[in-house]
Amino acid sequence: MQPSPIVPVAPLARRSLQASVRWQAHEVTLGGSAPVRVQSMTNTDTADAIGTAIQIKELALAGSELVRITVNTPEAAAAVPHIRDQLDRMGISVPLIGDFHYNGHRLLSEHPACAEALSKYRINPGNVGKGDKHDKQFGQMIEAAVRFNKAVRIGVNWGSMDQELMAGMMDENSRRAQPWDAKQVMYEALITSAISSAEMAERMGLPAHQIILSCKVSGVQDLVTVYGELARRCRYPLHLGLTEAGMGTKGTVASSVALGVLLQQGIGDTIRVSLTPQPGEARSQEVVIASEILQSLGLRSFVPSVTACPGCGRTTSTTFQELTKQIDDFLRAQMPVWRARYPGVEKLKVAVMGCIVNGPGESKHADIGISLPGTGEAPAAPVFIDGEKAMTLRGDGIAQEFQKVVENYIEKRFGTPVVTEAA
Repeated sequence: MQPSPIVPVAPLARRSLQASVRWQAHEVTLGGSAPVRVQSMTNTDTADAIGTAIQIKELALAGSELVRITVNTPEAAAAVPHIRDQLDRMGISVPLIGDFHYNGHRLLSEHPACAEALSKYRINPGNVGKGDKHDKQFGQMIEAAVRFNKAVRIGVNWGSMDQELMAGMMDENSRRAQPWDAKQVMYEALITSAISSAEMAERMGLPAHQIILSCKVSGVQDLVTVYGELARRCRYPLHLGLTEAGMGTKGTVASSVALGVLLQQGIGDTIRVSLTPQPGEARSQEVVIASEILQSLGLRSFVPSVTACPGCGRTTSTTFQELTKQIDDFLRAQMPVWRARYPGVEKLKVAVMGCIVNGPGESKHADIGISLPGTGEAPAAPVFIDGEKAMTLRGDGIAQEFQKVVENYIEKRFGTPVVTEAA
């Protein structure tokens, strides 16, 4: 019996509505057939307009397509238009999202310049007011979004749930013949809060295509469960993120696993890695990780990928490790300029290998690759370009020579041909 052909696994297609977030002529589409977008958030005091603008620029240059800022005080709200002006002067057109809790209705009403300068509002239904104030204050924020034609993310978080809704659902659950456990009630409360708030916003005049939902939790399995059900029940674009993911490898791994599972199922239209920065670590690290998640799944290409072996007893030194880091850092640093100069360069594949076992094979699979000498191997480093051996590098300057080879390849393959007029 002949085996059936093996079909490559690919992420499922998404089924959400298409939304857009605009700032002047710059538009970022979300949902529908648009790419999954990378979002990040500043950790500066928003009232410090210069410092906040500088961090937003760093995040945008790292690849963040949307940046969220805290708007929690009158001083922060007053600074938002100045932040926007600073970014425009620097040529940074990334849309800004205002993160509102507790007093957003008042800040948007009292600071119309802030409401206009933002491209999107994040509203947490659990923090817009209690009792009779809830619907009124929520409505004031939606009215601002309608007036200024802004998108809204209704972002529910299990750390700040609507306690009245939660209490009512717990009471209802206690009357069931077979009550759900507490976690199941929490799941239902998260989803109900998000969808019912979105439906209320629509009744107030906000178009469905300007609404994005999120239901953030801090457990991987909880996130997968909640978003699977949320996606089943609605067609609004969904923002994914594991809230309070943690620091270092813990936050990176947890976010990668949770978001990877959901994205593979076709769930998610924007993502954020809520990484706690390690001391001295750049805020843009969360953007790098989010981009790597999408690129690893084959959903997006942000920077050229560098394939490298982990090293073993066959490798004689750390030369290949140093060269890998040098090439990876070089390619990433050049991307802000190369995106415009070399269209398509983000799909480049580079291989830096440490010995002859897998070195030549991996190098042939890459667009350009080098196989460095390992233990007992001749002191030579063959370079492969487009699957063919192109040259062999020797001596102490292999790293510098290979970087130059990569630069020349990029210019030749991705550079714009010079068109000369016929005589």
